[in-house]
Amino acid sequence: MNKDGEKAIYGVGSVIGIQNEPLAWETAENRARAELAKSFRTYTAYLMRDYASSTNAADFTKATEEQHIERAVKTFTAVTLHGVRPIGRYKDEEKLAYYVLAKLSLKDMQEALAQVQGLDREIKEFVKKNGERLFDRLQREEAKRQQAANPSGSL
Repeated sequence: MNKDGEKAIYGVGSVIGIQNEPLAWETAENRARAELAKSFRTYTAYLMRDYASSTNAADFTKATEEQHIERAVKTFTAVTLHGVRPIGRYKDEEKLAYYVLAKLSLKDMQEALAQVQGLDREIKEFVKKNGERLFDRLQREEAKRQQAANPSGSL
């Protein structure tokens, strides 16, 4: 609840280091809207790869240790929110940081929640269509990284 007694939820968006002021404000506002949207429904895909090895040659007292850990996190939110209003802005001149506070009233939030009920199928379809492609892309990037680290092709 805010000082007027109106029930609402809020989201804060920020961006740092953008010289183009209109673009910075727009980005911060969009991020505030995204923060609000994440309150309703968020799909998160998580992938972690962990590799460790220990190699020694003839001298068993000395070993070469290697460890490589990768983490990929993708978060997807899809909801149309009607009634989200930017209600505050602040610019930190020293850090060149822009902040926007956005508000969604309880009434508008209830309408958005009614919308979310039908969203599960849409999210499932998106993941079904794009999930495999995203993991294929991750594998191609990993292959490029390995090729760059070991151009001769030998292990």
